[in-house]
Amino acid sequence: MIYKIFRTPEWEALRADGTTAGAPVDLADGYIHFSTAEQAPETAAKHFAGVDGLWLIGVDDATLGEALKWEVSRGGAKFPHLYAALTLEAVAWAQPLPLVDGLHQFPAGLK
Repeated sequence: MIYKIFRTPEWEALRADGTTAGAPVDLADGYIHFSTAEQAPETAAKHFAGVDGLWLIGVDDATLGEALKWEVSRGGAKFPHLYAALTLEAVAWAQPLPLVDGLHQFPAGLK
């Protein structure tokens, strides 16, 4: 599994349209940024600090085919980048990512 953090309007747009090219940062970079379970909390802290109304989207990376590339990024770690639109069909699950005392609360056992 890989994970995407969306703001509520971005998640609602994907649900309504059935596909997305991603958030503004994804559009600017030319691919959709994802994180692994280990990377997701740092991604939230770095790029979404103090932001409420987020959604954590789980995607089975095996369903994305050759459009998914693992590339070196922050701190030399490899991050999953999708060079294609994300379809609603590819989303395994989605759940709110609540902000509690300034920290995003990730689901227990995220893998």
